[in-house]
Amino acid sequence: MRSIGQITSLRAHEFDAAALEIFRFQAERCEPYRRYLSLMGFNADDVRRASDIPHLPIELFKTEKVYCGPSEPEKCFTSSTTGGGEASMHYMYRLSDYEAAFMAAYDRFYGAMPLYALLPCYLEREGSSLVYMADQIIARYGGGFYLDDYDRLSDALAADGRPKILLGVSYALWDMAERRPQKLADTIVMETGGMKGRRREMPKSKFHALLCDAFGVGTVHSEYGMAELSSQAYSSGGGIFRTPQWMKVSVRDANDPLAAMPCGSRGGINITDLANRYSCAFIQTQDAGRVFADGTFELSGRLTGSDIRGCNLLVQ
Repeated sequence: MRSIGQITSLRAHEFDAAALEIFRFQAERCEPYRRYLSLMGFNADDVRRASDIPHLPIELFKTEKVYCGPSEPEKCFTSSTTGGGEASMHYMYRLSDYEAAFMAAYDRFYGAMPLYALLPCYLEREGSSLVYMADQIIARYGGGFYLDDYDRLSDALAADGRPKILLGVSYALWDMAERRPQKLADTIVMETGGMKGRRREMPKSKFHALLCDAFGVGTVHSEYGMAELSSQAYSSGGGIFRTPQWMKVSVRDANDPLAAMPCGSRGGINITDLANRYSCAFIQTQDAGRVFADGTFELSGRLTGSDIRGCNLLVQ
């Protein structure tokens, strides 16, 4: 199987072959994925095109050990449990694989920009892949973590004359916008996640307009990632996300997880993340959205219903 370096340097025409290679490996070695394919009636040898690879319901990361590394994992990242229930678990064979993936994506989209991280709810718990990512970027390019000290963060941003990023969970950015509004020079404001039950939800466009007004920026960027992934997508405004070349997004029929939807149609978001070499690279998320012909995508909320159809097959 390809190394993480080969995966993060893939050319567009190499993606399908790499996806099929990883699919065959995981269909044999990843026990929960192998059983899911069997129960859904799939023979891995019959899958000839990358577009036909079945995606695993993300809920199974909560109930199964989705892992096929050659030895015990170096780290287990866990999801937040804002709404209660079990956390998802993503077993990472080597942290260096994760680092290679998120650094390659960050460098592609933003280069060597310092990162100022306002992630209180993530710092307050163990096992956050987002905190690990931010910590490694800060160690390489500068910046820092700020729990809820908006005064100190505001002073640090004002003192740093370099182009930089302010990455924050949505509710914390809203808090800062109210308590310390300021015109941020040479700063990209980037939100990740939702209100985490701390503040009322509002339409994304309205929330971004609030931040633009408070911080004097023309647009708000967004980061899209999750504990179950090794890679991230980024939006530079307008809610349109771009993926690194080893990550692709497709859309399925919300009522039929095996039926693909054409470009521009709304449905459930499927993600192929080839950096998930030793877990599962093919994931059905609970997010809804649309994918466009150029490979970019937008989100439009969550699918209705608590579970994705098919995910109970392994837990009955």
